[in-house]
Amino acid sequence: MSIVTPPGGRGTARVAAVPVRRLTVLYDAECSLCTFLRDWLVRQPQLVPLELVPAGSQEARRRLPGLDHRATLDDITVVGDAGQVYRGTAAWIVVLWALREQRPLAHRLSTPSGARLAKGATLAAAKWRGAQWGGKVYRRADGWSYDPGRGWTYSAPGCDGGACPTG
Repeated sequence: MSIVTPPGGRGTARVAAVPVRRLTVLYDAECSLCTFLRDWLVRQPQLVPLELVPAGSQEARRRLPGLDHRATLDDITVVGDAGQVYRGTAAWIVVLWALREQRPLAHRLSTPSGARLAKGATLAAAKWRGAQWGGKVYRRADGWSYDPGRGWTYSAPGCDGGACPTG
């Protein structure tokens, strides 16, 4: 049995072991750390193919219509081909597991003591990422913005001054 976060949900759920043949990694295409890691991932030998898709993009919405796409902008999200959803630290571990040279590390990080280390690394990356916009409102070109006090909000691009395209 594996423990994963159910689609659109919080917490974890037990699911029957299902072979993972492909993983979709959702990443923030406007985050320099995220794009650096995306570029690193595509150069690594993969035991399980990784498909890297910008979080919140039309492509992500088309491929994964039942997923909470707003949440994918907060935390790395990885989706298995059988619908498994991994977020945060678990997502990083499953991505490492998919890489030939990193699989032993993924197994070590999946232990209780390794999980603490993985969680620390994930929190450090999140802190670095947050520091890149100085704790102020972070705005993305696709209309999403993050305010530390309010969370993620969406305003369709081109809607300033009430001039929104319709259709």
